[in-house]
Formats: sequence, C-alpha cells, structure tokens
Amino acid sequence: MGRILAIDYGQKRVGLAVTDELKIIATALGTVPAGEVITFLKEYVSRNPVECFVVGEPKQMNNTVSESAKYIEPFILRLKTAIPSVPVERMDERFTSLLATHAIRDSGAKKKDRRDKSLVDTVSAVLILQSFMEMRAMTN
Repeated sequence: MGRILAIDYGQKRVGLAVTDELKIIATALGTVPAGEVITFLKEYVSRNPVECFVVGEPKQMNNTVSESAKYIEPFILRLKTAIPSVPVERMDERFTSLLATHAIRDSGAKKKDRRDKSLVDTVSAVLILQSFMEMRAMTN
C-alpha cells in the first residue's frame, strides 16, 4: 500500500498533494508546470509507493462536465499510459478554488501571497485529496 496523490490539473500549472503512508494527512507537494507533470509524477512514483492518483473532475452546478474537462481527459490518458501501474480515480472539484482562496485568506496570508495562483492550485489539490479521503472513509 502506498500514498494517494491528488492532482488539480490546469493548462499552465498542476497543483499536487499527497497523503502520508498511513493515509491520514493530506500535504501539499506544490505545483509543477503542466508540460512537466508526467515526468515529475514518474520520478515521484519511482521513489515513493503510490496507491492511486486522484484527479480533480471539474463539474458545473447542474452536475454536467465543465468546459475545462476537454483538457483533463487527454491528460488522464497520458497519465495512464505513462504510469499504468497506478490507478486513476476522479473526485468532484467544484468549489475547490473558491475554498482554497478562502482558506488562504483566513490563514492570514498577505495580499501578495493571496494573489499567487500556484498557491491556490496547491491548496485546491489538498482539498481534493481531503474530500477523496473523507468519501473513502464513509464508504468503508
């Protein structure tokens, strides 16, 4: 058994978060440029056991797939091809960016830090991972 790694995929940056080995705590890994994420994940998996990837699934309020899904689906295909040994799960990511922005603001971060899109992407990945872990705990 390994860690669970969450991915908040964006066209420019990809926010990443990972659990500890016991899958209790979600921790930010940071962001990686979108063009480098597969290489980063291959290297990460070669050094750390990963049980599954959790990729944020953007949906609209009416539960239909959002416009940004057209970028995420090809990424998932590339990910499954590059690292076939690690299964890919999906997690609804509605409101994660908004919640991340509020969490950053509530943490007392300076205005300059609150404008940092990579910080929002990273916190969004942590929120996706926490939601996935909570959902998993409820179904077990």
